[in-house]
Amino acid sequence: MELHEQTDSELIVALQAGAEPALDELLRRYQHPVVNFCYRLLGNATDADDIAQETFVRVYQQRAKIDPAKKFSTWLFAVARNACLDRLRYRHRHPTEPLDTAPEPVALPAADNELGEHIAAAIAQLPEEQRTALVLAEYHDQSYAEIAGVMRCSEKSVESRLYRAKQALRISLRGWRS
Repeated sequence: MELHEQTDSELIVALQAGAEPALDELLRRYQHPVVNFCYRLLGNATDADDIAQETFVRVYQQRAKIDPAKKFSTWLFAVARNACLDRLRYRHRHPTEPLDTAPEPVALPAADNELGEHIAAAIAQLPEEQRTALVLAEYHDQSYAEIAGVMRCSEKSVESRLYRAKQALRISLRGWRS
C-alpha cells in the first residue's frame, strides 16, 4: 500500500517501526494546517513556521509515545498549541523593539482584505483559550471532543469558550463597514 493511502494510525505504526518515509507523509498531510494554526495563535509567519518545524521534530522525538489508536491530529495540535504557548510566554518575558529598517508591509487591495484584517485583528485580541478554540473549530473543522483533547479540558468548556469568543467578535466587529 502506498504511503498516501495509509491512515494516520498506520503511518504512526510504520514510523514507530523505523520507516522514516512515514514521517514525510505525516509532514505532507499536516504541515500546512499546523503552520496556519500556529500563525493564527501567534500572528507572526516566521514564528509560525519555526513552531511548526519544532512540532514535527517533537513528533519524531516522541514517536514511540504516540498512541496509534488515538486520533493523531488531536495529539499533533496539542503539541503545536503547547509550543505556541511557550513562544508567547517567551515573547512576554523578552519583548523586542521594532527595527527601523524593517521593510514596509506590502499594500494589498483594500476591498479584498479590509474585512479579513478586521477579523484577524479581532481574533488576535481574544484571550488565548478562546482564540485557540475558535481557530480549531472554524479554521480546522475540529469537533468539540477534538478541541477538548487538544486543550485538555471538557467539551462543555470548549462550548463556553467558543460562545464567549463569538460574542466578543460580534461586539468587536459590530460597527465595521466596508
